[in-house]
Amino acid sequence: FLDRRLDTPAPQLALVRGPRIKPSLPRPVSEDQARGLLAEPDADPDAEPWEAARDRAVLSLLYGCGLRISEALSLTRAEAPLGDTLRIVGKGSKTRIVPVLPAVRSAVDAYLALQPFPLQPSDALFRARRGGPLSPRHVQASVQRLRGRLGLPERTTPHALRHSFATHLLGAGADLRSIQELLGHASLSTTQKYTGVDAERLLSAYSAAHPRASGA
Repeated sequence: FLDRRLDTPAPQLALVRGPRIKPSLPRPVSEDQARGLLAEPDADPDAEPWEAARDRAVLSLLYGCGLRISEALSLTRAEAPLGDTLRIVGKGSKTRIVPVLPAVRSAVDAYLALQPFPLQPSDALFRARRGGPLSPRHVQASVQRLRGRLGLPERTTPHALRHSFATHLLGAGADLRSIQELLGHASLSTTQKYTGVDAERLLSAYSAAHPRASGA
C-alpha cells in the first residue's frame, strides 16, 4: 500500500512475520447426535416422504461412507442400487474405493423406491423438489433445520458428519492409514488431526469420570 499509493517503499515490512495460528481441530458430532440426524428427516412434517428419504440417504452417505457433499451429490442413477463398494473421484481427481454399509445401501434403496422422477443413467441420483439436481445448499439448509429441531450446536454441519466418520472409526480402533484412504487425503498429516480430536474426547471423559480428576 505504501509503495503503490504513497510512493514510499518499505522493504523492511517483508521481514515481519505474523503470529503462527494453531490449526483448528475438526469438530465432529457424537455417535448419538449422528444417529439423531439420520433419523430426524423421517419426522419432518413439512417434507414429502420421498424428500425425507432423500435427505436421510444423503446424510447416510456422509456419515456412513465419509463422503464430502459434492461427492455424494455427484452420484448418478447408474450407480444405484449401490453395491458393496463405491468408486469416488474426490479432490484433485484422486480416486478411492469406499465400502458401503448395509444401512447406507438401505437408505439409498428407500429413496429410490419413493423418488418420483424418471431418471436417465447419467442423471444425478439425488433430485430437488422440482426435479433438478439437488444442490449442496439444500443439504446445508436441511441439516441446519434438523439441528434446530434436535437442539444440536451450530458446529453440526454436513461436513461434521464426515469428520465424525473419521473420528468414530479412530475411536473404534481403525488405523490412520486406513482412514486416510477412506477419506481420500493426499497426505497422512491431514488425517493425523483426528488424533487430536480423539485425545480431547478421552481427556474429557477422564475428567468427567475419574474420582481424582478434580485434584481432590
